[in-house]
Amino acid sequence: MSKVNERNLVVGLDIGTSKISVAVGEITPDNQLSIVGVGNQPARGMDKGGVNDLNLVIQSIQRAINEAELMADCQISSVYLGISGKHISCQNENGMVPINDKEVIQEDVDNVIHTARSVPISAERRMLHVLPQEFSIDCQDGIKSPIGMSGVRMEAKVHIVTCANDMAKNIVKCVERCEVKADQLIFSALASSYAVLTDDEKELGICVVDMGAGTMDIAVFAGGALRHTAVIPVAGNQVTSDIAKIFRTPLSHAEDIKVQYACALRQMVSMEENIEVPSVGGRPARSMSRHTLAEVVEPRYQELFELIQEELREAGLEDQIAAGYVLTGGTAKMEGVVEFAEEVFQMPVRVAKPKGMSGLKEYVDDSTYSTVVGLLHYGMQANEQQSTQGNKSEGIASITSRILAWFKGEF
Repeated sequence: MSKVNERNLVVGLDIGTSKISVAVGEITPDNQLSIVGVGNQPARGMDKGGVNDLNLVIQSIQRAINEAELMADCQISSVYLGISGKHISCQNENGMVPINDKEVIQEDVDNVIHTARSVPISAERRMLHVLPQEFSIDCQDGIKSPIGMSGVRMEAKVHIVTCANDMAKNIVKCVERCEVKADQLIFSALASSYAVLTDDEKELGICVVDMGAGTMDIAVFAGGALRHTAVIPVAGNQVTSDIAKIFRTPLSHAEDIKVQYACALRQMVSMEENIEVPSVGGRPARSMSRHTLAEVVEPRYQELFELIQEELREAGLEDQIAAGYVLTGGTAKMEGVVEFAEEVFQMPVRVAKPKGMSGLKEYVDDSTYSTVVGLLHYGMQANEQQSTQGNKSEGIASITSRILAWFKGEF
């Protein structure tokens, strides 16, 4: 078995409410992402993005990791880990610093971001991301990359995403019990955005909604930067629960019925179509109209879409998303979702699958894999940044060693 480090591999782990996905990507010499292994297991012991039963979650993660290791023929030692849950919150902050050399260098950018992130946050919370939105130098606003520009003082606007420290510790503990290190925690909707959004959409203004089983994760981009993040703790499981209660069928069967036959918009289903509904307690199965199923599902989807709309309205961002909405995740796959969402939002809507990869991509060619593929893209960018910073420090080290050698030669 080859170790992860020998081949240039990056691993993503997405622990969802209903399934756990592991994807192993190889960074090719021409800097492309090639999928070499995938592991998938039903999640047990998770609820709305949080850990309910530590041992069950550990078992599920271990199985998914083993599956991916077998397929990729490698040993996974570290992962980029997705995190979600209603404990996630965000805030926008500003920071300001004087420019030292009359021209902005990387150190000034680091300082201004550090100043912006130095806001007091309570002890039980942890910072996940500090993402620069834009910079301004003296009286010029809206600068994307300030390095090399002249000025006296620089201001930065940043978007800070925080999570509950205990929730993060629990999810990291589950991973570490499988003898795997969590390199970094990444908010799920941010990860998904790496896999499904185009630069044009981010510039124009877009809302990406990762509709899972337990939560809907929202990330809003405008002007090329992240403006707002949120988690709504209601999602696909509510639809399954409605079907189970109204049709009096076990939850596992309700899930199957939802996946196979449900439609989010009742006018798209004919009255004549019938489906077989298993009963509880060994009673005989019944025949039901598929139209009746759509009548149960539609109000719940309407509620989900209205919750998303309300979140954007409260954040004051409804007018900024000219490119509309991108839906991803398992709950977005249902027939009629795009048509119904466009009706509710009065905006363009598309359901997205992950893009920008090669190799065994047919294994992840589905919107349920957006987060885990996004984690690979995120990890790949993080590796690039580390290697460029490493090259800089190596350069500094070699200059220092040359000076030392010169001194030793002189004296």
